Amino acid sequence: MKRLLTTAGFLAMAWCLVLPTRTFASANDTLDVYANGSSLDAVILADTTTTGAQAHSVYKLVSLDTTYIFLGAATPKSNITITGVLDQDGRRPCIQPGVLNDGSVPATLLSMATKGTVASISNVYIVELSTANTTTGGVDFDIAADSVKLYLNNVIDEESRYLVIWYSGSWDDFFIKNCIFRNGVNAVGDWYASQVLSPNLYLPINPADTVVMDYNTFFCTNGGPGGVSYANYVEFNHNSSIFTFLGGTPGVFGSGKIDNNLFYSVISGGNSKSEFTWMDDAYQPEVASLIDYDTLSVVSDSLFDPADKANGNWRMLAEAKRNVEVNNNTYFMPAAITSFLTQWDDTSHVDSLYTPGWMNARTTQMFSDQTHWPGFHASGNIVSTQDPGFGASFADVLNGGTGYGVGLLDYITKVRNGTVTTEDWGYQKEIVSGTNWVPAWPLPEAADMMYSNTTVKNNSSDGKPEGDPYWFTGITAVKQNPAAVPAKFDLSNNYPNPFNPSTKINFTVSQDGQTSLKIYNMLGQLVMTVFDGRAVAHQNYNFNVTMDNFASGVYFYTLRNGGMSATKKMILLK
Repeated sequence: MKRLLTTAGFLAMAWCLVLPTRTFASANDTLDVYANGSSLDAVILADTTTTGAQAHSVYKLVSLDTTYIFLGAATPKSNITITGVLDQDGRRPCIQPGVLNDGSVPATLLSMATKGTVASISNVYIVELSTANTTTGGVDFDIAADSVKLYLNNVIDEESRYLVIWYSGSWDDFFIKNCIFRNGVNAVGDWYASQVLSPNLYLPINPADTVVMDYNTFFCTNGGPGGVSYANYVEFNHNSSIFTFLGGTPGVFGSGKIDNNLFYSVISGGNSKSEFTWMDDAYQPEVASLIDYDTLSVVSDSLFDPADKANGNWRMLAEAKRNVEVNNNTYFMPAAITSFLTQWDDTSHVDSLYTPGWMNARTTQMFSDQTHWPGFHASGNIVSTQDPGFGASFADVLNGGTGYGVGLLDYITKVRNGTVTTEDWGYQKEIVSGTNWVPAWPLPEAADMMYSNTTVKNNSSDGKPEGDPYWFTGITAVKQNPAAVPAKFDLSNNYPNPFNPSTKINFTVSQDGQTSLKIYNMLGQLVMTVFDGRAVAHQNYNFNVTMDNFASGVYFYTLRNGGMSATKKMILLK
């Protein structure tokens, strides 16, 4: 009888583990916020219970006729969502910094300093120009704790003079979708201005878990998408990166994919001899290229798979496990940029400039060596042969004019000559004026973003226009659950079943972290540990389980990852 009760209890437990859990936000969880009241940070900081906890988790911005002001960083201790209510034409509520009593401008909108919290920002337009049309080199989102998840969805970020996201925590996750980052330039001394994502470079390494950048546009920014010192997984899909002084694709990662992107006039500032050790050439002293990979270091490999450290051939063990794809991208440098850089590369200049390329020789070798890098694949890329055919106004970005600054070519000249002072460049840059000022809408580049080259447009792997499809089709997948991780937690049915003596079990997990796959007998006793270690989200794990020394009967196998688990039954029949 005791054995039957134990078995029944274990089966009940297993059934409960398989069932998904759900959380529902109550109507009282949302606070409507109007722009004519206190500053946004003051509203959030004051919205607490008697115990100091956050009273609401969702702050809904409902005003479109004037801007929301922040005078300091909102610092929630728990999960937070800031979302705007869109106008019928897609206009978003606007957030901008105010001016403090000493005349300075606050640098940070949101700071996440509590481990394991989630921040979701959607449907807003952030302008870093203050109400007095002044600015400072700040950070919009400061991620200062471990295991924080940051979601940006349908956000426009304008005039960032330093960094959009700065993180000093470890194992944070970043999901950036349907966003537009435009006109981010800092003329004086910081050519990496407006990088969307950057780690704390003063730390030896602060690894990220997952970085997903899908359906975004990086337009007229010095630093482009930025990158990470290391991430287990990076996805960079359907983005348009157009006119960047520096900046290419997100940094160093174990596995990932760079697919369906449109790169136009990126790393336009060239690469000089003195910059070989900088971020844009992440690995070795050579001319920078957009696709630039190397083998993992001992530090990054110990993060990718800690089990490798004890092996003498740890480096190639790690490389064989990596999955990196670079597929169906289009890369093009306009003739005005290549001619400029070619002319500068001569003996009359103290520090010659070299023209960046698509993929350097070292990286090309990794993709061609399927023995050591079986998971590296590159195909369908259009390199330097197809001009996308943007609208005529894009020429003004290079040459300058009213609303465009000095022009990118003149800016590069002044930076490289060391004569740049306050010059900047961009596309129809905003000027704040009036008490009820709001940014121009629709965005002035919308028509000319609809490029005309059908070869480029049809080069993607999924039928959507190459690059950010927003300019052709509108927003992609706006709705997003901020508590969800865009990867599947899945435990397969073992096959064959029944089996003798071997069967296959596959699984994927929805978040990087400690994961176990264990087998139990009918009494709930552990009889085999198939896997117990750190698993990476988005990757498929396949195991061949042999049980030739076990008795026939019913067994259960359980997958655990984070707070999720699943149990299934298998039958050994000899």
